Amino acid sequence: MRPEVKPDNPNFSSGPCAKRPGYDVAALDLRLQGRSHRAGIGKNALKLACTETARILRLPKGYRVAVVPASDTGAMEMAMWSMLGPAPIDVLYWEAFGKGWAEDITQQLKLNDVRVLAASYGQLPDLTEVNPQHDIIFTWNGTTSGVCVPDGDWISDKRTGLTFCDATSAVFAKNLPWKKLDVVTFSWQKVLGGEGAHGMLILSPKAVERLESYTPDWPLPKIFRMTRNGLLTEELFEGATINTPSMLCVADYLDALNWVDSIGGIAETVKRCNHNLAILENFVSQHDWIAFLARNKSIRSNTSVCLTLDLSPEQTKKMILLLENEKVALDIAPYRDAPAGLRIWCGATVESHNLSALLPWLEWAYQQVTRDASQITEMEA
Repeated sequence: MRPEVKPDNPNFSSGPCAKRPGYDVAALDLRLQGRSHRAGIGKNALKLACTETARILRLPKGYRVAVVPASDTGAMEMAMWSMLGPAPIDVLYWEAFGKGWAEDITQQLKLNDVRVLAASYGQLPDLTEVNPQHDIIFTWNGTTSGVCVPDGDWISDKRTGLTFCDATSAVFAKNLPWKKLDVVTFSWQKVLGGEGAHGMLILSPKAVERLESYTPDWPLPKIFRMTRNGLLTEELFEGATINTPSMLCVADYLDALNWVDSIGGIAETVKRCNHNLAILENFVSQHDWIAFLARNKSIRSNTSVCLTLDLSPEQTKKMILLLENEKVALDIAPYRDAPAGLRIWCGATVESHNLSALLPWLEWAYQQVTRDASQITEMEA
């Protein structure tokens, strides 16, 4: 039967993600529009984005936060090009973006003392192989694979290297062990449903020490430079951005942070993500034609949920198009390099009743596709 109830919001994209519940652009502080980011009002807003991020995430004392160019990608590139080189490197990947960091390190920076620990989609590499004397680069929550590390226990408290964590699909969705993380990057358009083009860079005191004690052999573009005369450019972590940010996007991010505060902070956003994942897990457990790409529950993402189907890639594309045409699920195709299936964002801004309303439509679309295939087979026979 064709379901009658549709999600109020069919946006299940894994980035940019659904806006927060009740979002209204008219509610943004539009006093920032038309003002310079160097003016007091602009600089104060950018500084607030940094300080509120630190407060809501409960960052340890001494950790610094900056708004940087080019989304999570820009933040990661900025950190790797500025700090990698003085120590051996273990780079871990199990999905597209982590693989990209490995390629940057080996093919662009051309560093030699590098170990690549890789796993296929749906799995993790052996985390026990990580050397605590090496710099470690990894993605906490693999957006394109639906696989995340289970915890931070595998990161040694006695490590001498730095940990570089791409956490764009994990910040505000997981309780991160901040004292084990030295460089953390994320973007506004993921768990908080903010706007794109801006990244967040979080540095531990150990990361700052690396910046102030090490100068790479290669030239650094202006947008990567975080030091001046051998010292950290503190202004960058107080709202003085390297390039011109969108003040409308800044206002939007502050609105998202205010929403997190209003619902109970990070404890509530983590709870919302876990609840949404549980809804999908219950549905999958009742249907044998759909499964998680991450079969092991302990490494399953609670934001970017990747699912496989007992359909051909062509049938899967048809199913996705059916759902899009019905306007019940938009942008749920898998990442271009990932296995065929569905990718459904379950982050904190996705309301559980919309996710529940989607599930009968998944079953309906699957039945439509398999029925059509059966009819074609009968005609051919």
